[in-house]
Amino acid sequence: MATSREQPDEGAATVTEGVFDRDSGHEQVVFCQDPPSGLRAIIAIHSTALGPSLGGTRFYPYGSEQQALDDVLALSAGMTYKNALAQLDLGGGKAVIIGDSATSTEALLRAYGRFVQSLGGRYITACDVGTGVGDMDLIAKETDFVVGRSADAGGADDPSGLTAYGVYQGMRAAAQHVWGTTELRDRTVGVSGVGKVGRTLVGHLVEAGARVVVSDVSESAVRRVRDEYPDVVVVGDPAALAAADLDIYAPCALGGAVRDDTVDVLRAAVVCGSANNQLEHAGVGQRLHERGIRFAPDYLVNSGGVIQVSEERHGFDYGRAKRSVEAIFDSTRDVFALADREGVSPVTAAGRLAERRIADIGRLRGIGTG
Repeated sequence: MATSREQPDEGAATVTEGVFDRDSGHEQVVFCQDPPSGLRAIIAIHSTALGPSLGGTRFYPYGSEQQALDDVLALSAGMTYKNALAQLDLGGGKAVIIGDSATSTEALLRAYGRFVQSLGGRYITACDVGTGVGDMDLIAKETDFVVGRSADAGGADDPSGLTAYGVYQGMRAAAQHVWGTTELRDRTVGVSGVGKVGRTLVGHLVEAGARVVVSDVSESAVRRVRDEYPDVVVVGDPAALAAADLDIYAPCALGGAVRDDTVDVLRAAVVCGSANNQLEHAGVGQRLHERGIRFAPDYLVNSGGVIQVSEERHGFDYGRAKRSVEAIFDSTRDVFALADREGVSPVTAAGRLAERRIADIGRLRGIGTG
């Protein structure tokens, strides 16, 4: 396991934190570099207790190596819980490529694929922010351990549709818990971030009869949504959306959107969105709980994408994948029920359910089979 250490100025105190320092529980962290192609990547394997680790590759222009390390450690740990709650026999992993995805090349992606292959199946990669199915097809030229490829390459194709569908199922379960009905008709839902997943989620909400308010830093993304759904209301400032008069707030952009100051102004009864790592820090989940705001844990409700791409390992069948994603409704309901029974936040309840599955099923790997 490697750590990240920036060299401080002579006499200066070190403020960075490596993997060993934080006791993150990760099994393995690999730093990958190929100077000719410009590849700089970090692969983090959090757990293989349930099976090989699966998680996407994020291509993002991090401000520092430390920021990239912080992100990949948090994201990979989230994948362990996500895959466990999705009832997948897969552990948690994630990777980040440091740079602007617009400058990506075939040589860089294939070099990255060779590093994935070198792990011998301990890590299976897929799409994430900054990567798509075409990138997975290129990576697949160098490794057997990649999912989320194009349909032409025998893959599951873009998983954003089932990701959004899973979030929608989580919202229905939250609505039933809070208002006694799965119906979202006439509920006001604020969607912050209308990229591929957010835009598809808007479609489900409009079809369900909800009043939808959206916000995005990208004017073109907002334009696409308005062109498709003219009745959608637009709020220019994503921060203002969180404070709007909503029934449900759906963070669907990058992580850390729900902060202490967000909790102070939230008027929604439910927070349920597709973004990973929505809570800026662990204490935010408890603060939401104390305010009586139901938070549907992100790694639970946004697992539709990983469910879809995991199906590639068995021969992709969309109907089977969709049926598995529909079970997010039941899982979300179970989390809220456990939270009520044990008097804890849904974040704590989801963690307990995931850890129980990891302990119960993971221990079976120690039983000899002949």
